[in-house]
Amino acid sequence: MIDVPPLIQRQTFTRPTPDQVEALRGTPTGFIVDALGGSGALYYRLRPAIEEQYAFCGVALTVDAGPGDNLALVHALQDVQPGDVLMATTGGFTGCAITGDLVLGMAKNCGAVGFVTDGCVRDLVGLRTVGLPAWAVGVTPNSPQRHRPGTIGFAIALAGHPVASGDIVVADLDGVVVVPQARIAQVLARLPQIRAAEARADTAVREGARLPSFLAVDTAPAASKP
Repeated sequence: MIDVPPLIQRQTFTRPTPDQVEALRGTPTGFIVDALGGSGALYYRLRPAIEEQYAFCGVALTVDAGPGDNLALVHALQDVQPGDVLMATTGGFTGCAITGDLVLGMAKNCGAVGFVTDGCVRDLVGLRTVGLPAWAVGVTPNSPQRHRPGTIGFAIALAGHPVASGDIVVADLDGVVVVPQARIAQVLARLPQIRAAEARADTAVREGARLPSFLAVDTAPAASKP
């Protein structure tokens, strides 16, 4: 007899420590990108569904729902732990929403702190009440089906960017940045230097600087020749 694979497949993963997550909380995404070497942000067209609900910092819980379906996302509610960010790929499908206020309200009740998809969401009035920051490429009232196979916890590509469960995800007004779990310690080690450099630059601008330091010209008089 041929075995029929389950509709939803799960993969366990290791989570970063709470201290690692807390160390990145409130850090500007631009600083994190600099610590990653200049990249790490998701697709620029991803925007918060509710403009004023955009910020979060948490642990990625990945979902591959596939186009036009949210069965895997609904199943993922069973896997959410406090502080998680649901990262759901539709393969870029925008013909219908992957979720709305009811599922995301349940996700928040389970402890989720954010939601990101390369598809669409709906129910903006309800989402505003739920208060869970939800990033998507668009909004549509079209509803999904609930019968396709999907995965939870496996590595995904969200809008072309690799995301693995256990990565740390940070969002602010500039966008959403993913810190791969293998690079968390490296990013945390680089951030103090980046913060200090940014602070020096901010001070220089406030004091009237007109050029960045690497363009500054030495205006001291040349030494006279004997």
